[in-house]
Amino acid sequence: MADLQSLSDLKPTLEGAVAEAAPVEPKRDAQGRSYGTGRRKDAVARVWIKPGSGKVTVNGRDQEIYFARPVLRMLLKQPFEVCDRSNQFDVVCTVTGGGLSGQAGAVRHGLSRALVAYEPGLRGALKAHGFLTRDPRVVERKKYGKAGARRSFQFSKR
Repeated sequence: MADLQSLSDLKPTLEGAVAEAAPVEPKRDAQGRSYGTGRRKDAVARVWIKPGSGKVTVNGRDQEIYFARPVLRMLLKQPFEVCDRSNQFDVVCTVTGGGLSGQAGAVRHGLSRALVAYEPGLRGALKAHGFLTRDPRVVERKKYGKAGARRSFQFSKR
């Protein structure tokens, strides 16, 4: 019985330790940029943001040229719209692997992480919309005896 009482005595000190946690400091380099790595399917994006006019450069090209489909460009805007930071940051990113859809998802993930690094107070809004979660869905591997991952070869009775 004495053990239970001693555990209840410890509880207030643990709560106090959590409440006294230091505020998270923004992470910026010498040029005032913040960095985030984003991943989606096989694509990996390295994203740097810095205060600016809202120019987005992907692999040295403008976003309208690299991501020609409007849906893909909409994915890039989502983190800024959620945080009310549209046209406040210049974005420079390099993306490798996967297709355009996976690359756009990777850039969105990296953008969200870079925004949190630049301004830690935005974490709650971005997390609530699921932008900080890495989407774990990837292409399933092909199995032997199958035409694809699960599709069987065409059956012939004769």
